[in-house]
Amino acid sequence: MARLELYGTASCPYTQELRESLEWNRRDFLEYDIEADPEARERLRSLDSSLCTVPVLVEDGKVIQVGWQGRGCVVGWGS
Repeated sequence: MARLELYGTASCPYTQELRESLEWNRRDFLEYDIEADPEARERLRSLDSSLCTVPVLVEDGKVIQVGWQGRGCVVGWGS
């Protein structure tokens, strides 16, 4: 089974919408808040350093979706 990861932020409503869609479709996934978890932020940045929008859906280590239904929240990488 593919490993699905959702990278987002608590402050982005589209992260919540994508999470709800995944739950509705009974998809198993791990969720990471890149604002609260520096290790998750670095993992996401290592996948694609050009990303500046959440939510991001990753499957088996590859970015498969950025944003939710054409919408997303711009984030700063911070330090």
